[in-house]
Amino acid sequence: MMENQLAELGLNRKIGAMSTPFSLNGKTAIVTGGAKGIGAAICRVFGQQGADVHLLDVDQENGEAIAAEIGGHFYNVDLTDHSLVESTFQQIFEVNNSLDILINNAGIAHIGTVETTTPDDLDRLYAVNIKSVYSCLHFGVKLMKQSGGGAIVNLASVASVLGIAERFAYSTTKGAVYTMTFSVAKDFIADNIRCNMVGPGRVHTPFVDGYLANTYPGREAEMFEALSKTQPIGRMGKPEEVAWLINYLCSDEAGFVTGSYYPIDGGFLTLNS
Repeated sequence: MMENQLAELGLNRKIGAMSTPFSLNGKTAIVTGGAKGIGAAICRVFGQQGADVHLLDVDQENGEAIAAEIGGHFYNVDLTDHSLVESTFQQIFEVNNSLDILINNAGIAHIGTVETTTPDDLDRLYAVNIKSVYSCLHFGVKLMKQSGGGAIVNLASVASVLGIAERFAYSTTKGAVYTMTFSVAKDFIADNIRCNMVGPGRVHTPFVDGYLANTYPGREAEMFEALSKTQPIGRMGKPEEVAWLINYLCSDEAGFVTGSYYPIDGGFLTLNS
C-alpha cells in the first residue's frame, strides 16, 4: 500500500536518481554584467549548478576569462543599445531554443546629491541602470513565453528602499528596478514567469576597491574597515553569498516565489538603530 501511495505521489524515486536540490541543470541563463564582481560570482555558481551560462558585458578580457572558466559563452554587448540586446538575446535563444533564467545584474554607481548631479550624470545612469534593464526584460519576457516560463532576478539595492547619503541618481535608478520587478511579476504570472529581486548592501567587489583607492588614497584599509562596520554583521558581503541566494530564486525549489524583494545586507535595513 505504501509503495502504491508513494508511486501516485511520484516520491518513490531511488536516492541516486533524485535531482540535486537547487540544480539548474538543463536551464539556459543570461547574466548581464557577468565579467566581474557579483556578476562573475553568479556565473560561477550557475556553471557549478549545471546551467548553460551566457554572460553579457563590455569587459571583454574578464568576460572571456569567466566564460572559459565555467564553460559558458561571452558576448561583448553594450546593453544600452536596444537593437543589439534584441539580436543577442535571439542568438542565445536559438542555441537551446529556450531562455529559462535572466539575471539583470549590470549597473553603474554614482556619488552625488541632487545639487551636484548633472544632467549628463543622470542620463548615463538612466541608460545603464534603467533602460538596459528594460531592454533585457522586454526581450527576455518574450523569449521566456516561448519557452513555457522562466525566472528573472533583478539586482536592486538597499538604496532602492532606504535613503543613503549622496546617492541621488543611483537611488533613483535602483528605485526604478524595484518597481519594475513588481510590474513584471504581476503582468506575466499567468505565463509561468517569476520575477524577483535581491537588494545587496555593501559587497566587497572590485568597485569597492577602486572607490577606496580613488577617494581615500593611503587610507584604503582604514576606510574599508569603517564601511564594513556600517553593517551590523560587521563586514561586507561576499559576491558568492549574493550569487547563492540568486541561485535559489532561479531554481525549481523557489517555484512559489515571485514579486518579492530579498535584502542581503548584513542587517543594514533592519538592525541599524
